Amino acid sequence: MNGGNGTYSYAKNSTLQRKSANAVREKIDEAIAEKLDMETLCSSGKSFHIADFGCSTGPNTFIAMQNILESVERKYKSQCPTRQIPEFQAFFNDQASNDFNTLFTTLPLDRQYFVAGVPGSFHGRLFPDSSLHFAYSSTALHWLSKVPEELLDKNSPSFNKGRIYYSNTLDKVVDAYSSQFAKDMEIFLDARAKELVAGGMLVMTMPGQPNGIPCCQTGMGMTIDYLESCFLDMVNEGIISEAKVDSFNLPMYSATLEEMKELIQRNGSFNVEKMELTMANGESNPQSYSSYSGRMLQMHLRAGIEEIISKHFGTEIIDDLFDRYAMKAEDFSHRLQSSERKGALLFVVLKRK
Repeated sequence: MNGGNGTYSYAKNSTLQRKSANAVREKIDEAIAEKLDMETLCSSGKSFHIADFGCSTGPNTFIAMQNILESVERKYKSQCPTRQIPEFQAFFNDQASNDFNTLFTTLPLDRQYFVAGVPGSFHGRLFPDSSLHFAYSSTALHWLSKVPEELLDKNSPSFNKGRIYYSNTLDKVVDAYSSQFAKDMEIFLDARAKELVAGGMLVMTMPGQPNGIPCCQTGMGMTIDYLESCFLDMVNEGIISEAKVDSFNLPMYSATLEEMKELIQRNGSFNVEKMELTMANGESNPQSYSSYSGRMLQMHLRAGIEEIISKHFGTEIIDDLFDRYAMKAEDFSHRLQSSERKGALLFVVLKRK
């Protein structure tokens, strides 16, 4: 994600992600109220530890952290009315390259929790055994740890020539993405299982893939397809080489409900308290795209993936690329609005056995 507070920073261009988080706020409140046993969790200490995996630079992580803290506090007061409320320790995790300086300089002044940053990939261990009570991740787990290697092998049947994603491509390419997601999620679940105390809660939200709807008809798929068409236009105009596009793939994957169920069952360390596909902007108002111009959509996309593109293609093409995308998004905004109804947010609540 783009750091800082500039025009194309994630901090200023992440309202779509915030709407996804807000869409499940009440569901998280319900899960905490109905499923979290505060008496058991707080029996062994005076502090309650919460971690956000994939926090980026704010402000979304602060809003989510405050909401979770308030829900936990309400549950504690109702379940343990005679006890003193525990102190809260919040851990903010993201890649070491994340702009933690911006994150910490924008911390809420009125926060009621202690703060620590935890740099490192969430595809692996980050905390000691049984040290967390609540783990949370929002619109982060669709990012893969790496691009599947076979997509870049010209001799492989999964070679993704002329494509940058798994939308509108070969089934073997989709299988490669799915396989990489499964490997990553297995590692993530195994790590969180070791880090959470018995009875601790893991809440995950991420872009999901509805059954029976092709990726190219979802908001995520259509967004990347438009970006891909901009790359191909630039190849046809001789601005970038075809080989450069052939060797570039975005490391993102939207899992189905069935895929997640299988991975969680295979892990065996969690009870599933809730798992569903929901509208990414809430059931009552599914048209978040309708309030965004092509320029605004371009800024959100640029804030999220500019760094990945720059590393592969160089910085010289960035302005031209995203200007082209803005024009296409403007022209086809009605299709983007329609696609969001077909897209979905995967919402998962797990409890450590």
